[in-house]
Order: sequence, then structure tokens, then C-alpha cells
Amino acid sequence: MGNRVLEAWNGIAVDAREIPELPVGDFQQIVSDVVAAGGRVTSMFGTGAGGGGVLVLAALADDREGRLGLLSTRVERAWPSLVPECPSLQGFEREIWEQHGVRPEGHPWLKPLRFERGASPGGEASLPEGDAASSPIPGAYPFFAMSGEEVHEVAVGPVHAGVIEPGHFRFQCHGEHVFHLEIVLGYQHRGVEALLEGGPDRRTIAVVESIAGDTVVGHLLAHLDAREALAGCQPPPRALALRAVALELERLANHVGDLGMLAGDVGFLPTASACGALRAEFLNALAELCGNRFGRGLLVPGGVRFDVTADGAQRLADGLERAWARAEKASDLFFGSPSARNRTDGTGVVTREQALALGLVGPAARASGVSRDVRRDHPSGLFRFRHIPVVTSDRGDVFARAWLRRLEGERSIEFVLRELRKLPGGATRVACGEPAPGKLVVSMVEGWRGEITHVAVTGESGRFTRYKVKDPSFHDWFGLAMALRGEQISDFPLCNKSFDLSYCGHDL
Repeated sequence: MGNRVLEAWNGIAVDAREIPELPVGDFQQIVSDVVAAGGRVTSMFGTGAGGGGVLVLAALADDREGRLGLLSTRVERAWPSLVPECPSLQGFEREIWEQHGVRPEGHPWLKPLRFERGASPGGEASLPEGDAASSPIPGAYPFFAMSGEEVHEVAVGPVHAGVIEPGHFRFQCHGEHVFHLEIVLGYQHRGVEALLEGGPDRRTIAVVESIAGDTVVGHLLAHLDAREALAGCQPPPRALALRAVALELERLANHVGDLGMLAGDVGFLPTASACGALRAEFLNALAELCGNRFGRGLLVPGGVRFDVTADGAQRLADGLERAWARAEKASDLFFGSPSARNRTDGTGVVTREQALALGLVGPAARASGVSRDVRRDHPSGLFRFRHIPVVTSDRGDVFARAWLRRLEGERSIEFVLRELRKLPGGATRVACGEPAPGKLVVSMVEGWRGEITHVAVTGESGRFTRYKVKDPSFHDWFGLAMALRGEQISDFPLCNKSFDLSYCGHDL
């Protein structure tokens, strides 16, 4: 990445003052060159910290070398958009514009990411009147529209049935044929990042555990890796093993649940009912470890709060082995059914080129042939010493995204059983001090949806002056929009579940 970028590593704190501050043109040239060479941007955000203007920080990922590169620039009211040549930056640029009023000139899709025109987080900046993303209707979202004989719109949400969180989907259709899907999120405005700034304090853990309720372990592990790096704390081996087991149990629970939901979306009830019930077996295993089915309360600074006896670990492993054997049989019915395969094969295709351009992560990327996994590329914790093989497919369709969950489940259960049956001895927790002042750390974890990235910056007091969260859904929602192009609108629920993205993970 060159000497104009500060080299860094996942979960390793650096001196924030050493991050180069470059002219805008140089900053953008480096970012563009890295993306063109096969690297990517794992985080990019603005902060109003001293010196005038907005300081934009970027964390670049070199997956082949396992390195990160840090650089920054200072911008005023506008800067040239890189999105025409680097589409994966579209969300980052929109977020910086939305939060700080820095307009990316030439952005092809400059619309609100989470806040409507004139609204902004904490009143930090308001979007200017007459902006390209404004609407003739005050406060209205500027939807893409098509015209033509028999072309019509179908709007779904933002209010959905049951417990689904808010999100709006607008289809431009001709009969059943979908020309374009526009996805609008940003209805919750929970202020997660603002709540984390000024910490860590007594509420920090609870806030992080609530970023995405089905990814408690993933987000909290990213946070604790960052916090421990800032404090110079190294959890003991037994704690690292239990943390990794919890992360993979979270992956297993959601992958098995998704297989059941996908089967339900095509009306294949044997797998839908079986996997829906078996998901609970993996959630209950988390409850065995800490008393909570979603893993709340298990991970703490310096290690884990709860331990498990040797007999308890063996019983847990035996029960999980039986549960996975049943899940395999249930999924075999689904994948072996010609009627189910007729609905999944060739449906909702996202090509490898599209996945790379959009910066997709997790199963959504790997199902399109993009071999990208933090556990292998930027390992931390136990994954520095224990490895889980990465699975990919080149099909990019609903079948691939479903089959990938089955294959990833096989590898995760092998890992969990091995670790539970050979847990290292010793302590489960060490004392963890306060974060060091003037530091920055990038912490990445492969959650069950994909890459989670937390960036923590501390000030002179050691408190967080900026805390940036990126859920994998931040990248992958646009992949769902691409998957629906040219499909039948009746396949939307199936495609949607094959991605299974988070509303709240996006709506921070």
C-alpha cells in the first residue's frame, strides 16, 4: 500500500497521530488504486475532530497479505465521488454526506442512507436545499421511477407483518417481471455510535449487544477485541476457545434457521418445520454456556464470564452432534427435492463481478465466488491458531446461498465439537485495564452474515472520541437489489431470505 499509508493489523492498536493526513487527491488515488488491485475499503467515516473541515479516515484491507492500511484526509463541503469507478464506496460516501454535509460530486445514487432530507444524526448537519437527492415533495424520499406502457410500481413496507423490522421495498415491474428494486432503510435512528462515544462505561456492553439482536456474539467480540487491544490485554487460551465456540454456535443457529425459512418460502414444509425447531438446539447450547439463548452476558473484557466443566462440555458436544445430524437430514430433503430445486436454481443470481463491485461480504459474497472470510484473511483470537476451511460457490443464486449455509455449518460443527472436547485448561478471564489515550484500532470479526468492523478512537482521557460500527448488511443490501433484477416479483421473499440481512444492523 506504500509508505503514505500506515500499516496496521486486525485488532492491533496504533497511535492515531501516526495516521497520514493526505491531500484529497492523493487520498482518493490511493483508495482507488487499492480497490483496483483487489483490495477493498473495510471502513470509511468522517469525524469533526479539530483542525477545521471534516477528517475522513479510511481502513483499507489487503486480504491476501492479511494487512490493513490507514490513511486520512480533510475535506470541506464537497469532494469528487469515487463511486463511478469504485461502486463499493457508495454507502460510505452517502453516510459521510448525510452526517457531515460533505457532498460527493458525481455520486450516481446520492440519496439518504438513513435520514431523510433536512434530518441528520444529532443535528450535526442538514442536507442542503436543492440537492440532487431532494424531492419536490418536502421530506419525501426521491424514489427511482420508470415509465412506459403497463409499467407499474409495487410498494412493500416499511411496516411488515409480525416482528419484522421496518424497511421499504419498491419494485418497478411489468407484470411479474422486476426491472428494478429500490430498498429504503433508516427508520429506527437508534443512535448506537453516539451512545458508545465517551465510553467505555457501564452501559457500553449492553449497547453493543443490541446492535443486531441475532449477532450478539459477533458484534460484542469485535468490540472486545478492540477494547482489549487498546488496553494491552490478552485473554487466556480457555477464554479464546469459548469465545470462538460461541461465535460458531451463533453461526450454526442462524444458518440452520435460514435453511428452514428458505424451505418455508418455497412451501417445502418437512425441512421448514424441522430446521425451525433445530435452530433452538444451537441457541440452547449458548444458553447452556451463559444462561441466555443469544449469548448475552457471556463475553466480558478480558475473557468470558462463565466456564463449563469437562463433563458439561462433553454433554454439550454430544447434544450438538446429534442436533446437527438431524439438521443434515432435514436439509438433505430440501436439496434433494426437484420441486424445491426448481425454485432455487438460477433464481436471484448475483455474479462474481457484481459481488466484487458492490463489496459484498459473508455468505452473499462467497456464494458468488468471492473467497472472503475474516477468520482466514485477518484472523484474531483463537482463529490465529485454529482454522476453518472457507467454502465458495460460483453460481451466485438462491441455491448457492442456501447450499453454502449447509457447507459452512458442517465446518462450524466440526470446529465446535473439537474445541469443546479439547478445551484448554486455565483461567477464563484476566483483568482488563482502561483503554490507552490517543489510539485507534480496527477490529474485524466474521459474523454469520459476514464481516463486522468496529473502529475505536480514543482521546487524551482514554475515552472513545469516535466509535464506528459497520454491520455486514451495510454492504449486502445492494446485493439483494441486484439479485431481483430480471426476476419475478413472487421470488422476492425467497431472494430476501437467501441474504437474510439485518435492518437494525444497518439502521444504527
